[in-house]
Amino acid sequence: MKIKILLVEDDTSLGFVISDQLKSDGYQVTLCTDGAEGFKRFNEEKFHLCIFDVMMPKKDGFSLARDIRKINVEIPILFLTAKSMTEDKVEGFKAGGDDYLTKPFSVEELQLRVAALLKRVNIIVEKEDDSILSIGNYVFDTVNFTLKHSSFEKTLTKKEAQILKILMKFKNQVVAREVVLNGVWGQDDYFVGRSLDVFITKLRKYLKEDESIQILNIHGIGFKLEIS
Repeated sequence: MKIKILLVEDDTSLGFVISDQLKSDGYQVTLCTDGAEGFKRFNEEKFHLCIFDVMMPKKDGFSLARDIRKINVEIPILFLTAKSMTEDKVEGFKAGGDDYLTKPFSVEELQLRVAALLKRVNIIVEKEDDSILSIGNYVFDTVNFTLKHSSFEKTLTKKEAQILKILMKFKNQVVAREVVLNGVWGQDDYFVGRSLDVFITKLRKYLKEDESIQILNIHGIGFKLEIS
């Protein structure tokens, strides 16, 4: 299993150059061209390192980092930017970044920064498989989208599975509504918000076989998957 890197860079030419270099160094790279797409992919897959451009459409790198820190406080984040002013770097670190690389940069510097960040968090790639999750008396296969109970089995749609996976990341905690919307749809507006409510209702129906499980609405904030 390779170390997986999420690269979000709106300059497609630079993105491909960086991606090809990292792949040649033995990493598995997912390349996105805007912050909204990057956040969506982060919620779909498991990554070991994030590399974000700062100035991007839909969602800038700092906003993307803040959203990811709501879900994962440990994954290393490296910012790529044309900005070199101290206040911009300070903002990057406040947003949850671990390191900062100013454009233009050499391949060797990128390689060293990536290696140093991975070493700092002591990445162990051969982690136990977390594609199968236990939810009360249910078994949730996040790869095949199946939800199984002794008296119930359902193949979820992709969006149903993505929502349930995000709720499981925050099990017994409150997850902000916008985190779910951005993570699944890549946007947060009225119409996708109504769709989210429909999916939440469906998930409650699927999980009703276990009375210890509740998906609570937290007014004005979001949801909470509570398992007693």
